[in-house]
Amino acid sequence: MTVIALRQGVGGARLVGLGSHRPDTTVGSAEIAARFGRTGDWIRERTGIVSRRFAAGNEAMEAMAVAAGTKALARAGYGPGEIDLVIVATCSVRSPVPVRAATVAKALGAPGAAAFDVNAACAGFCYAMAVASDLVRAGSARRVLVIGTEKMSEWVDPTDLGTSIIFADGAGAAVVEAADEPGIGPIVWGSDGAAESADLIEIPVGGQMRMQGQSVFRWATTEIHPIALLACERAGIRPGDLAAIVPHQANLRIIEALARKIDAPDAVIARDVVESGNTSAASIPMALDRLVVDRLVDPGGLALLIGFGAGLTYAAQVVRMPTKVPAPVTA
Repeated sequence: MTVIALRQGVGGARLVGLGSHRPDTTVGSAEIAARFGRTGDWIRERTGIVSRRFAAGNEAMEAMAVAAGTKALARAGYGPGEIDLVIVATCSVRSPVPVRAATVAKALGAPGAAAFDVNAACAGFCYAMAVASDLVRAGSARRVLVIGTEKMSEWVDPTDLGTSIIFADGAGAAVVEAADEPGIGPIVWGSDGAAESADLIEIPVGGQMRMQGQSVFRWATTEIHPIALLACERAGIRPGDLAAIVPHQANLRIIEALARKIDAPDAVIARDVVESGNTSAASIPMALDRLVVDRLVDPGGLALLIGFGAGLTYAAQVVRMPTKVPAPVTA
């Protein structure tokens, strides 16, 4: 019997570049709170959010993805033609076709790259990172551009207190490539699809986003930290080895509760939510990029990524931060 040949795999995959895009329009919590007869302090006390970014009406999520991807490629030192796969993680598309990743690849100047989308809501970036890492290690791709991009403002009812004070727009990207040693650890992922939890966050057909905030808060603060700790265990590290903890930027209270339970006293805790709001699948790469740009984490340090969101989906993995540091931002 003829044996099918396989591509030669590699020892590991690593992150080599990060980038993000934040829309120009900044909206403070006081402005949103005024709609509901409340104050900016009221929102900050419950969510930690001081401001968030909204895309302009004509600024498409694909354009934000291209902007973030372009930065990530430049910082990794590669051109678009050197990418052979683009994965876009998003849950805010208005239509399923065309595939957003293919549109983004073409706009970037990589029209021949393989392309597909991933929708695991706010856990989508971690899911996409795991797929990229596994494809690289198996030899199916050499270099992958992973992008989380969301225009959540199109799905939020501005008269709904529970969602309009939280969700925002933006994009973040990472370049993943082959490496002799692993730079992306095993993923711990799954979903809690119990009848009482599966629809805690949803966008009904023809409708706008609905969320049972208190129930989501209880789930995230009680069920997610064991998953994060297991990701550390599977990566062969202790929480004390972490340089950064980067949860999905859902709510500052959730982020800080997770960090306390993980107990990594020397780790920097990503708090991008304070100025960017909840950008769903874009929140983790945006927060990662901020840590690098602001030089809050040393190059090559270990970061724990923790995604969780609608479905309810969850994922966690340990990654090594890129060793290339972008030039400092000047005024």
